[in-house]
This record gives sequence, structure tokens and C-alpha cells, in this order.
Amino acid sequence: MQVLVRDNNVEQALRVLKKKMQREGVFREMRQRKAYEKPSEKKNREKGEAVRRARKLQRKKMQREGLLPMPKPKPRDGVPPRPGMTGTR
Repeated sequence: MQVLVRDNNVEQALRVLKKKMQREGVFREMRQRKAYEKPSEKKNREKGEAVRRARKLQRKKMQREGLLPMPKPKPRDGVPPRPGMTGTR
């Protein structure tokens, strides 16, 4: 993983690095490896993750087809919502 530091702005480079690591799942894996996980626990965890992924995929599909309402857009920090923006594409 590589991050460029521009104009000696280490804070910004650190933020970018943390975001990349978060996206790659590095922090999650570190937390999991902190202690031993029994094979049965690992199997149950992976099964639960697969179920959550499948449900999320199904929910997104139903929203696209119009069977479920689209989620309301989350308010952004300090930015007022633009008129006409309903969260649909």
C-alpha cells in the first residue's frame, strides 16, 4: 500500500492511508487476529457474514425494482440539502 505525501502534509497522507486500510479490511483483520478463533466459531462467523451480504444484496435489488422505498439520504455535516435531491438516481 502506498500513499504520496504532498507539500509535507503528513496529516492528510495519514488520513488517506487510514481510509485505504479501512477499505481493505486491515483493521478488521487485525482485531480478529488478536485472539485465537476456534474453527467452529470461524465457520459460524463466515456463515453469518454470508447471510448478511445476501440480505443486503436482496434488499438493494428490491429497492432498484421499486418494491422497497429508497433509503433517505444521510445529512452531510454542515452542508444544507440541495433542493430537488431526493436520493433517487
